[in-house]
Amino acid sequence: MGGCNVDGNLNQENFSAPMPWIGIYVAAASLACLIAMAADVVHGFRHWKLWFPSQFFSINATTLTLIGVAVKLSVDLNTAMPSRQDQLAKLSSSVLICTVMGNSMPSLGSMENKEIMMNIIAFGILVITLIVNICIQLATGAIFVFFKEHVFIMFIMLVLLIMMNFSALTIPVSKRYLEHNYNKRYQLALKEGMNETDKRVASKLKECLMKHWMMAHTSSPQFVMGRSATCTASGAICLLSTMILAEAMLRTYLMPWSFTFCGGESDYKWSTTLVLATQTIAVAVGTIGPASRWFISINFRCAKRGNITYKGEFRVEKYWTQRLIELKECPLSFIRIKNRHCRKLAHETRNKFLDLCIGMQTGNVIMSKAIRLISIFLVSRILLCCDFCKQWKKKFKFNTVFNDSGPESQPNQKLDLRCYVLHLEGEDAFVEHMMRSNCDATDHWFQRGKKREPKYIVKLLEKSTFSQGFKGVLDFDSEKVPCLDLEEPPNSWALPVVTLTSIALALPNISGCSIKELMCGVHEGIMYINYIENFLDSKEDVTNIRKTADMVWLGVDLYHTWLDVDLRKLSLHGKSSKEILEGLAETAKFIFEESKKKQMTTNVCLRDTPSKWPVKELAANSMYRISETLLLNYEGSLNQTGERLFEALTVMISDVLAACLTNIKQVIKRKCLNSTIEEREESVRHAVYILGKTENILNILDQRIPPSMDPHQISSIDEWRLLHKMESPLAFPSSSPSEGDTASSVSSDFYVTIE
Repeated sequence: MGGCNVDGNLNQENFSAPMPWIGIYVAAASLACLIAMAADVVHGFRHWKLWFPSQFFSINATTLTLIGVAVKLSVDLNTAMPSRQDQLAKLSSSVLICTVMGNSMPSLGSMENKEIMMNIIAFGILVITLIVNICIQLATGAIFVFFKEHVFIMFIMLVLLIMMNFSALTIPVSKRYLEHNYNKRYQLALKEGMNETDKRVASKLKECLMKHWMMAHTSSPQFVMGRSATCTASGAICLLSTMILAEAMLRTYLMPWSFTFCGGESDYKWSTTLVLATQTIAVAVGTIGPASRWFISINFRCAKRGNITYKGEFRVEKYWTQRLIELKECPLSFIRIKNRHCRKLAHETRNKFLDLCIGMQTGNVIMSKAIRLISIFLVSRILLCCDFCKQWKKKFKFNTVFNDSGPESQPNQKLDLRCYVLHLEGEDAFVEHMMRSNCDATDHWFQRGKKREPKYIVKLLEKSTFSQGFKGVLDFDSEKVPCLDLEEPPNSWALPVVTLTSIALALPNISGCSIKELMCGVHEGIMYINYIENFLDSKEDVTNIRKTADMVWLGVDLYHTWLDVDLRKLSLHGKSSKEILEGLAETAKFIFEESKKKQMTTNVCLRDTPSKWPVKELAANSMYRISETLLLNYEGSLNQTGERLFEALTVMISDVLAACLTNIKQVIKRKCLNSTIEEREESVRHAVYILGKTENILNILDQRIPPSMDPHQISSIDEWRLLHKMESPLAFPSSSPSEGDTASSVSSDFYVTIE
């Protein structure tokens, strides 16, 4: 009882019983690190980023906690671990820390300054604690084999920690410099794009995005950190730590007579084997990224391959020490010391410390470049042999390639993007390499987007009234319809489209194929409308209206219901279009009034702000106004079948979608600048992907924007409606007859000009 045996002595077995479960816990944490690092490797190969950015495994609170658990065996001071697997597991935990530091160093570039400082301090505490614990175990005999290996690993850990800390100092300076250069090149790209008037809008945007992609990719903080001298050198050191672990394991299993292990069994029992296996795989996978960065760096810098010399190789560029110099020049304003001699002492102490840091940073950079240079001398012979083999192989294929070459096999003329490669001081030799290796990235993502082109939207847009300036934007809501309240809420792009689609579903005698095509077109269109509204429209008064549109569309898309009204059941009851519209208008009016009464009884008074009405009121108001408008405009034709009205509704939906989608060009352009430097690469990549998906849409809508509207007005549906009321159709750009005009002319007799 109470941890004591029958003799009253402490029962040691009760305390050691859960140790295997702790080993499983350590193995699980190591497995989590393995999965995250493997995901980064897969992501790097998939996107052909062989410098392997830290997309999934970065230094943060979660990974630091996982690492702290994973190295539990290395910091265990008093548990007996006598066997071969036990001692190897202690070594693998230490090597795992080195792998983690080398693998996650690029992730520092994607952090804010304060976040970098906190994570670096936390990681430093973890590493120093681990080194102290290993030293204690070496002194007490808890670690009684692999003495040299542990000493080497501790030295590597310390070197990597210094590299990581001092590399972090360059991040604020490099970000500031690259952001300034990006803004200058951005303006240059815009000027060049304005001068190109003989190309279609999609082609101009694609060339513009190629320039922005090159700028965004080469200025990506993770890429800048990944190609730096310290990060590439850390790859070599990380690879060395992996080789030390491999050497220890091979000697242990292939030369067992060279070691003397103790008898007995560890309290962790079989779980140490599981930990060792998991951590060994994690070290192997985690070394791929750092080793690849190191190899790419020396591969390019080999003199006969990159056509560069080693002159000035050990020069320390200004940006390495600029942050420390700036700190040295700042006064100690945070210290409130009255005594002048004490203030002077504090100031001089600070300067001496910063001078020491500047010296360490200089030594850090020189050491990193020395490692890179030594690596070049060691690997250059292998690289030259590989080049010789490639040239020898090409000789046998030359005739075949020459005979098969034709006009179609000639390489496309590519843009010269050298001036859009953003680089730091000392990276001039990388400009050509970075341009060549990333020129085709835009085409890759453009083609991926093109494969997922929204075909139903293109088919729907062909029915739009291009020549009449998207007349349906005005026709869906008439000013002659009486208001349900004193004020009307502002319009959004999505809510009219959703309401018009709801009415179209309720019409009788409509073929299932027509319904399916409309629903698919609207489904694709709503995604783009939401994207455009969220990105361009910053007005807070339409946020609730957007939520209303999303909620209504969810019911229409999934269940064919509008606020619990079964639309398909209405269409099957055999009623005329007029009766259905009247029923929807009455239902909407009833829902609106009931919701209004409920608001009054609960003392919730939002009547002075229509945009903040409850969702049901906003949806009901839209349905009432659109239904009454259709009853008013098409009164003479509503007793017939619903096919002609369905066609008229389709044209209105197409017009509203088309007018909204004219904003895609502005969205793509703004995505290239309206993002932080850490997110810009992903933002531009997404813009290229969207351009690929919407190329045909942009070409269809090219030159359809009214010349009297500026970009701010184009993003607002109310501005479009106001322009229609103020100007005649002649104010809109005309076009030659097309499929869209032909399709819309079929239902032209349904349109009545609303004064």
